[in-house]
Amino acid sequence: MRILLTGSKGQLGTCLKERFPEEWEIIACDSQTLDITDTQNVFNMVKKFDPDVIINAAAYTKVDAAETNIDQAFAVNATGTLNLAIAARAIGARFIHVSTEQVFDGKVRMPLNENMAPNPLNVYGQSKLAGEILALNAHVDTTIVRTSWVYSEHGHNFVKVMLKKGLETPNMRVVKDQIGCPTYAGDLAEAIIRLLKLKYSPRGLLHFAGNQQMSWADFAQQIFSLAAEKNERYRQVNVESICTADYQCAAKRPVYGILDNSTLQNLIEEQIVFTPLSNIIDKLLT
Repeated sequence: MRILLTGSKGQLGTCLKERFPEEWEIIACDSQTLDITDTQNVFNMVKKFDPDVIINAAAYTKVDAAETNIDQAFAVNATGTLNLAIAARAIGARFIHVSTEQVFDGKVRMPLNENMAPNPLNVYGQSKLAGEILALNAHVDTTIVRTSWVYSEHGHNFVKVMLKKGLETPNMRVVKDQIGCPTYAGDLAEAIIRLLKLKYSPRGLLHFAGNQQMSWADFAQQIFSLAAEKNERYRQVNVESICTADYQCAAKRPVYGILDNSTLQNLIEEQIVFTPLSNIIDKLLT
């Protein structure tokens, strides 16, 4: 199998590269080697490599900054996604695009399945939803995998931020009224690889996220509790649970973002065994 991977230096891209079967031929691109907003460059790269599958793990993910950098967010998350979908269609390749739970407004307090209507609250979510719609309309062989609260031992994420700040200050203020499922990028990568191994390509929307529901404050408490087993300094960290209204940020966020994984889990041959958070904490603190 020949795969063109974008966003190769991000959390998911890195985890995918680590887990791809050795016999698959991969060309891994970051924003420097392939600007997905440049239509001609995308078509040239796709035509030259002629992949069986294009996986788009590239994204503009700065949620608060997107509120003022609207053009850039839409250029990457919408136009870039469309460019890749059209290029995939032109050569008859599958297209897998990664999206987010922030296409929802969080008002429905039940696990969110693929049939529920999206209604993003912020520019980031709007740009990601635009990318979904454009890709699905441009290429019939498109799979959108929505996920949430991604973390890993790579890149910039909540776990690494908490571990860093926990050594700098004993007092942390973390939001308690936003509920989601933290997702290890390695588990998401494994889910995508298993989709690729299916004989028949699933099309349309799929959801995949971690298997534990919690608030950001709960997540922070778990991180520090596990980290304290490796470093006593984390025992001194106090997490103050606050409301979203008391936390100043530019973008509105959904207060509920639990994704229903059942459709994807029923498609793949083996259920995903979720990686314990402790494994990632051990890697980061060893």
